[in-house]
Amino acid sequence: MPLSAPGHAMHPVGNLFRSTIGRKFLMAVTGVVLIGFVIGHLVGNLQIFENPDKINGYATLLQSLGPTLWAARLFLLLCTVIHVWAATVLTIENHRARGGVERYKVKTWLQATVASRYMRWTGYVVLVFILYHLAQFTWGVTSSATYKENLPHYTMGSDYKVLGFTAVRAGTRVLDVHDMVILTFQTPAVSLFYIFAIGLLSLHLLHGADSLFQTFGWRNHRWARGLRAVVTIGCAAYFLGNLAIPGAVMAGLLQPDSAAVAAK
Repeated sequence: MPLSAPGHAMHPVGNLFRSTIGRKFLMAVTGVVLIGFVIGHLVGNLQIFENPDKINGYATLLQSLGPTLWAARLFLLLCTVIHVWAATVLTIENHRARGGVERYKVKTWLQATVASRYMRWTGYVVLVFILYHLAQFTWGVTSSATYKENLPHYTMGSDYKVLGFTAVRAGTRVLDVHDMVILTFQTPAVSLFYIFAIGLLSLHLLHGADSLFQTFGWRNHRWARGLRAVVTIGCAAYFLGNLAIPGAVMAGLLQPDSAAVAAK
């Protein structure tokens, strides 16, 4: 029967999920979305080193988005599910294609980078970390005593502005995200787990970005070394930026702004 027969025509979107190339493309595209998110997330979190108005105003602005915020969360969740699914299926296909040839496996193991060897496992650990992170800072189910809704409200001392427009006005009573983060990271076990997970995420990003360039056809002999250097520096900066927050808390450089909360 001709390939163009209606009953056998394949939808382009369906091809993305059925073919190996399609799954690699899906993994790359969702990877770009997730990389953009984690970088934006870090930039927002680094406001904790400024006046508490900054991060508390930022958090209040996000919460005020309402349905838009939930739509963004659902989109990120969908990207995460597709990314994990594609990675798992591609890994299974890769193992089947090798056919158990030990010589090839040993050679591949020796040539592979540390990041690529453990790509799948770092991804699963990072997924667990994301769920824990949400349970802790978004849902408040892991440490209710330091959850933002159980802390005294914070009064904005100045306007929080975005692109010159006032998003949260001075005098507004808001949830104290600033003190919640600091009180949470004052628990050494939480800080150490966070640092460990961010380290794995940085390794995951290192190999993931490299694979992304290959999928999109951007990596060649001329640019490979330069791209790897840029990605390595970027991942190192990402790790250090995230390390700075729990590190500063454990070193005593970041303290709760509210005296009542600090005493508590």
